[in-house]
Order: sequence, then C-alpha cells, then structure tokens
Amino acid sequence: MRRSSTLARQVLLVRVGRRDGDLHATNDLSMPEHRYADRPRRRYGLTRVERADVASIVPVSPALGPTTPVDDESAMSIPLLPGERTVARRMKFAVVNACTLSSLMLGMLAIFLAMQGEVRVAALCLIACVVFDGLDGALARKFGVASPFGAQMDSLADMCSFGLAAPVVVYASLAGSVSTPAAAVACALVAACAAIRLARFNVSPKDGRFFCGVPTTMAAAVLALTVAIGLPVPGIVLVAGVALLAFAMVSSFPYAKLARLLKLPPWLWLAPVIGALIDIRLTFALIVVGYLVSGPVLWLRQRRTA
Repeated sequence: MRRSSTLARQVLLVRVGRRDGDLHATNDLSMPEHRYADRPRRRYGLTRVERADVASIVPVSPALGPTTPVDDESAMSIPLLPGERTVARRMKFAVVNACTLSSLMLGMLAIFLAMQGEVRVAALCLIACVVFDGLDGALARKFGVASPFGAQMDSLADMCSFGLAAPVVVYASLAGSVSTPAAAVACALVAACAAIRLARFNVSPKDGRFFCGVPTTMAAAVLALTVAIGLPVPGIVLVAGVALLAFAMVSSFPYAKLARLLKLPPWLWLAPVIGALIDIRLTFALIVVGYLVSGPVLWLRQRRTA
C-alpha cells in the first residue's frame, strides 16, 4: 500500500508539472517563483511598469513649466551681440552701451549732488540722463546693434536714473517747504510706480502709436524741469503733482508718442514757443497738464468709438 501510494503520488506530480509547464513554463529556472511574482502588486498595489506609466503622467506645475535638459556649453556660448561679430559692429555696440552707462553714472551724480544741496545742478544731470537715454536707443537702431542685452541694460539704467535719482532730487528740492512725511511718500510713489512701469513695459506688447501710461523718461524729464526752472507753486501742490505723475505712469491711459506729436500742424508748435518767450514757467505747466489730461481724453474717445 505504501509503495502504491508513493507511485500514485509521483504520477500525479509528473502530470501536474507538465500541465503547469505547458501553461506557465515552470521548468524555466530563470522565471521567478509564482508565489513571488505578484509581490510588488500586493505590496504597493502596482507593478513597476504601471508605476512608471503613472509617474510619466504626473502633472507639472504651470509656474515652473516642463523641465527640459539644457546644454551648459550652448547656454554659455550665447553672445551679447547677435549677428556678425566684426570689429566695427563691436565698436558700435560699445558706443551704444557707453551711452547707457553714461545715463546711469549721471543719475548717480544727481543723487550725490542732491545730498549736498545742489538741487538745480542735480536736475540738469537728470535732463542729461534723458538725452543719453534717447540717444542709446536711436544709435542702436541706426547702427543695427540692438540686442536683448542692451534692452535689459537700458531698463536697469532707467530704474537708477529715473526711478531712484529723480525722486531723490525732488525730495531734496521739497525739503523745508512741505512736511517730510508727505514729501517722502510722494517720492516713494514715484520710485515704486517707475519699477512697475518698467517691468510692465518689458513684458507687454509694444504699440507704435501710444504709450500705456506716462513713460518713466518723460516723468523724470517733467520732474527735473520742474526743479530746474523753480516752478512757483505751493509745496502741497507740488507734492500732489508728483503723486499724480506717479500714478499716471502705471495707468492704462494711452499717451501719444513723440513721433506722433511731431506730426501735429506747425501752428500748434508755434503757440508753446511764443508762450515760452512770454512766461516759460506758465507755459511749461500748461504743457504738462495738457499732456496728462490727453490720456483720459483719448481713453474715453477710444471707448466711444469701440
């Protein structure tokens, strides 16, 4: 009986082994044992393949964007001056950036002069900053050396000259005529709005006809001329005008560019010239007020025609 039972057990094992071998290939020693095959699934709920598929569809933060491999060598080889890099173009590129740096240095000089009480001379330095700021852009377009580096450098120089130096000069000119907190708040508004204005200009689409808000260059020119000519108005009115000019920089009102103003009829330019010969201070104040009011007027006109 013991032998017959042993023989029967061997026959059953052989038959079961063949059947499992036909179905699952248990005679292949390279395959894992059946009872360990689904251990990852029982332990983690997923197989490695399925987990890899899930990991590949994990959402990416919209703030960061998809990460792509960057070649360090190609990133380091980006030239500051795009295009042909000849000696002549490099010299032109250096001249343009020298104008930008001159505007920056004049802004720093205006701050130092304002700290020493020389507000009129500091205001003249700001006017020179405006001239160099317009000169670098014109030369870059004429020489064909405009570049993203130059645009970013110009924006940083504008922040120093027009966003910091101009409020410091105005603050020094208001010392003694108004309360210190009022002058500080108004000048701080100019610095903050200039930073917002420059950042918005760098990321906004450009319009060839109008500015979106008063440009920082024009605002600084108005402040510098106000200090240079000594506009005879009460201190509180000057503080209100400085704050209004700061808010005009970050407004959405359209203001005409200089190229569009030059196309006006000649008789319109004759009136300011005659007014400047009679009373330059009053004429300057009327021109500034008229330009500030033109923004809301154009905005209302565009809304009506839309």
